[in-house]
Amino acid sequence: MKINDVPFTVTDWSRVAPVEHPGLTGTSTWRTVEAGNVRARVVEYSPDFRLDHWCPRGHVMYVIDGELTVELKKGSRHRLTRGMSFQAGDDETDPHLMWTKTGARVFIVD
Repeated sequence: MKINDVPFTVTDWSRVAPVEHPGLTGTSTWRTVEAGNVRARVVEYSPDFRLDHWCPRGHVMYVIDGELTVELKKGSRHRLTRGMSFQAGDDETDPHLMWTKTGARVFIVD
């Protein structure tokens, strides 16, 4: 990842307005900061959240609390719990899908 045109910035995430996004089931609430070519988010997934699409975009995702499952379209599944992360580049051929039974709070950079 090459980070371009991003000045040094301190973010108080409690002051970033939340925006709700529905999933196939459940909801996610995003607090988003964008600068240059980088988007950083703290996302809270409700219990029983399921993403409504296969996502080909690359991410670095760190689990702050809770647990979730990330599935790749080619078939592998990965359970992530507090303190775990995944890193993936853009991939149209093997996008990912995410869901959680219990809810989770994550930090994502893409």
